[in-house]
Amino acid sequence: MVHERDGNGADALRDYDEIQRNILTTACGLFARQGYMRASIADLADACKLSRGALYHYFDSKEAILFAILDAHIREMITDVEAAMAAKATTLEQFRAAIQAIVALNARSSDEQRVILNDLSFLGETEQDAIKALERQLVDTVSDLLVKLDKEGKIVKRTKKIYSMMLFGILNFSHTWYDPKGGIDPREFADMVVDLFLYGFTMPVPAKDAARALRQRA
Repeated sequence: MVHERDGNGADALRDYDEIQRNILTTACGLFARQGYMRASIADLADACKLSRGALYHYFDSKEAILFAILDAHIREMITDVEAAMAAKATTLEQFRAAIQAIVALNARSSDEQRVILNDLSFLGETEQDAIKALERQLVDTVSDLLVKLDKEGKIVKRTKKIYSMMLFGILNFSHTWYDPKGGIDPREFADMVVDLFLYGFTMPVPAKDAARALRQRA
């Protein structure tokens, strides 16, 4: 549970929110480096330069901090994807924009990606269910676009989850090897994922040209 704000005035509220955000950012980095189970409240208090008592003023428990990190990350991703899609007209443009939004957020949130993949299971059942519901919402949004793009009827009830998770497998684990500061920036990487997933590695030249033209217009 996140504690309610106390204090008087707008400055106190801003200070409370800023300290709370700093706790979440610091905790996320600590959990990503050490693992949630190995990082103690004492470790977290030291990293945040707060006493344990002060830390508990903002969050009831280490588990509450973990939940807040994961909840905020998935909600931000859903918001980014929906906003990116809303700015595009065609299904293909919406799909490309959604993947670009996911890649862009993952590129600047590698700690959050590590924590959600490694530490979600340490939440209580109710909290896990809440995070998984948000994840399903995101996956369903992208899956629905895939179904609309599927002109050959490959995606049926039996295969929908498989195709969807193949795509998210590429996206969710890229933090383990992809360097967004390297020779391929996040937007180009997202376009490579879309082109590979939709057209294949050895797609005909006309399809490549069409995909390139779409990217240039996006």
